[in-house]
Amino acid sequence: MKKNLAEFIGTFWLVLGGCGSAVLAAAFPEVGIGLVGVALAFGLTVLTIAYSLGHISGAHLNPAVTIGLWAGGRVSGGSILPYVISQILGGIAAAAVLYIIATGNGSDIGNFAANGYGEHSPGGYSLTAAIVSEFVMTFMFLIVILGSTDDKAPQGFAGLAIGLALTLIHLISIPVTNTSVNPARSISQALFVGDWALAQLWVFILIPILGAIAAGVVYKFLKK
Repeated sequence: MKKNLAEFIGTFWLVLGGCGSAVLAAAFPEVGIGLVGVALAFGLTVLTIAYSLGHISGAHLNPAVTIGLWAGGRVSGGSILPYVISQILGGIAAAAVLYIIATGNGSDIGNFAANGYGEHSPGGYSLTAAIVSEFVMTFMFLIVILGSTDDKAPQGFAGLAIGLALTLIHLISIPVTNTSVNPARSISQALFVGDWALAQLWVFILIPILGAIAAGVVYKFLKK
C-alpha cells in the first residue's frame, strides 16, 4: 500500500508539474516558459520524485515504465496492476486539480496539453510520425532507466539521468504529439478534453507500452 501511494503521489506530481506548466505557463503573455520550460518541468518532476520517493516505490510514475521494467526482469508481474492503477488515479487527480486552477480565471481549458496527432498534433504531424516518435522515445527512456538503475551503474545518479532523459525527450517530441511516453499522463488529460483526445488515446497507451517492452527485452539481452 505504501508503494502504491508513493506511485499515486509521484504521478500526481508529474502530471501537475508537467502538464500544469504547459497549460498555465507555456504561453503566458511576454514571459511564458515556452517548450523548453515545459520540457524542463517534466524532467524536474521525475528528478524530484526519484530522489524523494524512489526509495519507497522505485518512482516509476508511468505504466509503460512499470511494464518495461517487468520485461527487463526488474519487477514481478504481480506488481504491475497495482502500480498502473495507482499511476492512472494519480494522473487523474492531478488533472482535476489542474482543471480547477486553469478555469479559475474564466478561461477554457483548450487542448489541456492532451496528446494528439494529425490536426491535433502541435506541428500537424501524421499518425505514422506519432507512432514512430512515441515508440522510439519510450524505448530510449526505458534504456536510460534500466541502464542508470543497474547495479553496475554509478550509484546515486539514476534520478538525474532519468530526469534529464525525460527533458530531452520532450525537447524532441513536443511538436509531434505533445509528448506522451506515459499512458497515465495521456489518459488523465484526455478524460477532461474528451472527443478527439479520447478517440486518439489508443496511440498513447499502446505505443509507449510496446516501446517499453522492446527496451526491456533488448536491455535484458545486453546484460546476458
